[in-house]
Amino acid sequence: MAYTRRPESAGRVRRTRNLAVKAAFCPFCVGKVKIDYKDVSMLSHYISGQGKIGSRRRTKACAKHQRRLAEAIKRARFLAMLPFTPSHIWKTGSLGVHRSEI
Repeated sequence: MAYTRRPESAGRVRRTRNLAVKAAFCPFCVGKVKIDYKDVSMLSHYISGQGKIGSRRRTKACAKHQRRLAEAIKRARFLAMLPFTPSHIWKTGSLGVHRSEI
């Protein structure tokens, strides 16, 4: 670790770490996965427990696929395939339709 002294701090030592940044990859680009509003089980992975659409940092999607993912989630919500609010999640007990119900 590298140690640097700040002039305004009397005797305090600040530690800095050089963290290696991992290369980000889009799971949709790498896996050639099509984003479809009808695939509720896949879309439910990108919604939080509060019913929010996950950010790019959390979903690891590139900008193009994040826009398509958000659009697909909004379409599925409009068609009542996915919940809008946490109260819908609590009442149904899940984010979307289970495979056994299809």
